[in-house]
Amino acid sequence: MKRNNLMKVLLVTLCVALMLSIGCFAGDEAPASFAYNTLWAALPPIIAIGLALITKEVYSSLFLGITVGALLYTEFSFMPTFVHIFEGGIIANLSDSYNVGILIFLVILGVMVQLMNAAGGSAAFGKWSNENIKSRVTAQLSVIALGCLIFIDDYFNCLTVGSVMRPVTDKHKVSRAKLAYLIDATAAPVCIIAPISSWAAAVTGVIDGVEGLGLFINAIPYNYYALLTLFMMILMTVLKVEFGPMAKHEKNALEKGDIYTTPDRPYANATDEPLSTKGKVIDLVFPVVVLIVCCILGLVYTGGFFSGDATFASAFSGADASLGLTYGSFFGLVITVVFYMIRRVLTFRQMMDLIPDGFKAMVPAILILTFAWTLKSMTDSLGLKDFIADIVRTFPDTMLSFLPAVIFLIACVMAFATGTSWGTFGMLIPIVVAAFTDPAVGFLPGYETIGTILVSACMAGAVCGDHCSPISDTTIMASAGAQCNHLNHVQTQLPYAISAAGVSFVSYLIAGFIQNWIICLIIAFALMAAFVFIANIKTTQQKAKA
Repeated sequence: MKRNNLMKVLLVTLCVALMLSIGCFAGDEAPASFAYNTLWAALPPIIAIGLALITKEVYSSLFLGITVGALLYTEFSFMPTFVHIFEGGIIANLSDSYNVGILIFLVILGVMVQLMNAAGGSAAFGKWSNENIKSRVTAQLSVIALGCLIFIDDYFNCLTVGSVMRPVTDKHKVSRAKLAYLIDATAAPVCIIAPISSWAAAVTGVIDGVEGLGLFINAIPYNYYALLTLFMMILMTVLKVEFGPMAKHEKNALEKGDIYTTPDRPYANATDEPLSTKGKVIDLVFPVVVLIVCCILGLVYTGGFFSGDATFASAFSGADASLGLTYGSFFGLVITVVFYMIRRVLTFRQMMDLIPDGFKAMVPAILILTFAWTLKSMTDSLGLKDFIADIVRTFPDTMLSFLPAVIFLIACVMAFATGTSWGTFGMLIPIVVAAFTDPAVGFLPGYETIGTILVSACMAGAVCGDHCSPISDTTIMASAGAQCNHLNHVQTQLPYAISAAGVSFVSYLIAGFIQNWIICLIIAFALMAAFVFIANIKTTQQKAKA
């Protein structure tokens, strides 16, 4: 009731503000905003995220954040506000070729998942898993292992791992919230340390003045958030440690068999019953392998590899991720259709009838993505990234050893507020690289190590903020892949992500002074292990009291 009343009050207040702003209408052009490049620029994402967490309703919360951003941009002018929301926001983002490519990729992935389920590949793998996976721990470790193997792209990771492992985790009473966390924690964190991934292509594409792929590889040992998240996840799974809201979801699933916990369970009636009874494990493995290979070929094709203009490494670093993944997923889909026809597990008519189902399965994710992209457009028009950049540039040289930890925090905040890790490191990495490199020689003498640590801090912070944000595309796709209520996923994952972020922050403080990747990585893992063991002791004590 309180949440509904809060939403009603906010909606009424917003409508009144819009009506009062009619008198300020002065044409279609928005004036220079007082909020540009100020702290006010952070208000729209704060409102959107805050309302989403309070009201448990994502769509209206995002739209209210978008509307507030447009009002600030136009200084409360009536018609320009709506022009900015739709023409400069929603329509512009849906007209952007890069975004359209991502949406096409998502739809094709949705269709692929439907085909694998209908062909019986997922069911066959689930049957094999049920015969060979005997415990909850093994089921969760299997999710982690599969997530690490599918490193080409985080979207592909989320949907494929979720579709394949849901039957296995459901059988062993693993909550959907925990499955969503395992998927999310092996999506972006794995992609950001995989040299052959769409994320590596995105990172190397924004690096100028030094060889991009080499810098990406050198930065991997310093990418503490990604490495510590994987380590923490495995250790907590083996030790059966849960805390925060996740503990409630897991207890409810284990003791009552309720894998959803909350009354809102949009996927509770979803069924993945196969159309074919001839399905085998190969009907799942073959499409996944083909899709990975085709996506890699699609990425290097867009980078000029097949035209002879670039080496494999340079083609991958210069690839157009959106276009390459679209090409790769399309050819992967075509090959899968032919494969299923040859195997006679599905007819051509049945496969064509599944295409709308694949599209419908992606509609919630597409809608949230569209609003999230539009919200980012609002913050861009208000100069949020410039505000963050000014903070970075004014950091004193005398405090250089503290800069990795500061950069990590800034990237976290920025990615959390905007919901995009690519946009965050796309803005921060060029600033960091430009500050410590010379176009003629690369990194300035003596700054090679600290420069590498700073680039890694940009990537780690971007992934961390993206991991925590309810408006992040990866977080949204993890919820869709696990068929979990989105806000349940956000709330249960947040304490785990913040814990890994805290240890990462301390690790970057240490790395800024020691600047030796071996020593720093050992210390980072030791700190994370200590945290998990302390959490395990407290969890054991709480169970004993209960």
